[in-house]
Amino acid sequence: MSFVIPAPAQPAARVAGAPGRLFPIRRIYCVGRNYVEHAKEMGFTGREPPFFFLKPADAAVPVAEGETGRIRYPSLTQDLHHEVELVVAIGQGGSDIPAVRALEHVWGYGVGLDMTRRDLQGEMKKLARPWCIGKAFEDSAPIGELRPAAQCRIDADTEIRLDVNGQTRQRSTIGKLIWSVPEIIEHLSKAWTLAPGDLIYTGTPEGVAATVRGDVLEASIAGVGSLELEVV
Repeated sequence: MSFVIPAPAQPAARVAGAPGRLFPIRRIYCVGRNYVEHAKEMGFTGREPPFFFLKPADAAVPVAEGETGRIRYPSLTQDLHHEVELVVAIGQGGSDIPAVRALEHVWGYGVGLDMTRRDLQGEMKKLARPWCIGKAFEDSAPIGELRPAAQCRIDADTEIRLDVNGQTRQRSTIGKLIWSVPEIIEHLSKAWTLAPGDLIYTGTPEGVAATVRGDVLEASIAGVGSLELEVV
């Protein structure tokens, strides 16, 4: 059996300490408004039930540590925002996964950016329409190297940070997630069956702001990894 057109390349993320080895990406799930202060800056408060949106797998832009990746400033927008996030890589699938067993399904972690055409997202919200155009575009999911969970040190005090042109824009700790990683997996796996290769972008802290062509973004999560890229 053969395809009638050339099959697309398999999207993948790089693996830290393993040159030539890749983590195949199946789906990219994202959690909305999962830090209290970011929820407030977007006009919301409180511990609302978690909600999710998806990006296409080929929106991922893999970047090796020590290198500067590049993303294209997208069309149709004048307000491209950065959102630094802890990324969870699923290694074992399942549905209705209880939080107490959730970490058994995690292969590893990385640092990612949820790039957002904020003006287009805002227009869709006003019209009560889906806002995929604001989130699910090319180059909208840059991702640094993934590290196996056993090699990562993540706790409530783990710092998550984003600098733009050497100036800190976003800075918080993983402990300020409204919904923890196990809780995210529990809720997500009730709505979708998770599978190996899925990535979960877990939400961004406060400080989201616009980027312009020529900006250099440096994202990092202590004990997990870093990601540097330029907007071109």
